Amino acid sequence: MESRIDKTIERHDKGYNCAQAVACTYCDLLGYDEDMVFHMTEGFGAGMGGMDATCGALSGAVTLAGLKNSGGMECSPRTKGSTYKISKEMTKRFQETCGALACRDLKGIDTDRPAHPCEECIKDAARIVEELLFSETE
Repeated sequence: MESRIDKTIERHDKGYNCAQAVACTYCDLLGYDEDMVFHMTEGFGAGMGGMDATCGALSGAVTLAGLKNSGGMECSPRTKGSTYKISKEMTKRFQETCGALACRDLKGIDTDRPAHPCEECIKDAARIVEELLFSETE
């Protein structure tokens, strides 16, 4: 697969929130409609709507993990554990790369010193998605 990292930034520049920018860029590879995924991830932007919680870019990546790995209701709970494992690895890599998980910390709300700007969080989450969900060695 050719990298789509630049496409995530194009979507963000058009007004998609961080979760939407990541999830919508790759959803077609999993057979999902972009408009539906756009709706589904809207509440994850700005650290789940208020900058206090998990970065939207990471939330978008974890959404893709579920969309790709879940076997659906008929397979639950058989795929849940493996989806959690992928999500945990995404979170670990994001933390290591970006230095935080919460939007508030990444934006430096309490310190007036941003740790990692949105654009970089989006790019890093997209890299993680490509490595874990769409790598050539899969």
